[in-house]
Amino acid sequence: MEFLNEVGLFLAQAVSVVLALLLLVLGIAVIAQRQKKGGVDGHMEVRKLHERYRHLADTLAEALDPDGAKAAAKAREKADKAAAKARRKAHKLARKQSGKKAAAENVDEAPRDRPVTFVLDFEGDLRAAAAEQLREEVSAILAARREGDDVILRLESPGGIVHGYGLAASQLQRLRDAGMPLTVCVDKVAASGGYMMACVAERIVAAPFAVLGSIGVVAQLPNFHRFLKKHEVDVELLTAGEYKRTLTLFGENTDKGRQKFQEELEDTHELFKAFVHENRPALDVAAVATGEIWYGRRALEAGLVDELSTSDALLTSLAAERDLLSVRFVQRRNWQDRLGVAAEDALTRTVLKLWQRGLDRRQV
Repeated sequence: MEFLNEVGLFLAQAVSVVLALLLLVLGIAVIAQRQKKGGVDGHMEVRKLHERYRHLADTLAEALDPDGAKAAAKAREKADKAAAKARRKAHKLARKQSGKKAAAENVDEAPRDRPVTFVLDFEGDLRAAAAEQLREEVSAILAARREGDDVILRLESPGGIVHGYGLAASQLQRLRDAGMPLTVCVDKVAASGGYMMACVAERIVAAPFAVLGSIGVVAQLPNFHRFLKKHEVDVELLTAGEYKRTLTLFGENTDKGRQKFQEELEDTHELFKAFVHENRPALDVAAVATGEIWYGRRALEAGLVDELSTSDALLTSLAAERDLLSVRFVQRRNWQDRLGVAAEDALTRTVLKLWQRGLDRRQV
């Protein structure tokens, strides 16, 4: 009986290992398939944040004073209609005085009742995968914008690969190039590639203990050469071009290769610093481009941000005078895609936790 138990335990362990390997292979295949797609298939979701904030306030007010809340709601609705009518009348008169047709004759140029603040969210992973969604969101906003509209991006990212965050920053640059005011809000972290994105904005608003900075470049990789050599395993690496491969995982790395790799890191760092200086010319880049991080209040003193606040405080303060539209592009995924994304997200969260622990061990 004991022998059968041991056999059963062995079979169970073997099946578990096989299933784990199958899931790993499936996840890798799904991620590779996603990367090969030429376009993004999905739909746009739009939520009216100003109505949400108003609904929350009205619900609480009604619970505290039912009669007073109803009267206040009616008075506010009447005032909103009067203000909208006045704006349309003023716009029509201005166009007549300028010798153009009345706004009512051109529906496409008719004014909105209130200016719009488009609210975007970017949760960065190591590959900056959300840049695909950001591309679609920015394109939609630029097509729908009117005079007086602006954009607020709620950003959270510890950084990642250079070209991924470079593309994400370029998507935000499209807004700036089109003349749309852009504000970036950082409630928790915008470091390294995250700060590369944030510095594109005209205004950076950070929470008092948000993490910012880390303007530096890092790369690391294991090398198994000695292990393979000990077990008499040869690795043949053929290249055309002196620096096609500087450091390798399995071959023997040389001092010349390490020096070249370090030079490439330094060059990338110089590009990063130049990008930050171009977008925030008043910032002393030499003083902050050391790879260090600063919490919100210290970041304000260093010039990395412009204001201390939270995204919630900023949005609620704007809700009384502007329409706040949360714009989110949702990519369509089948179950294989969702499985691969779940595996990738789990890996990203693990790496992020290790990064945060290694970055700063101070805790509260």
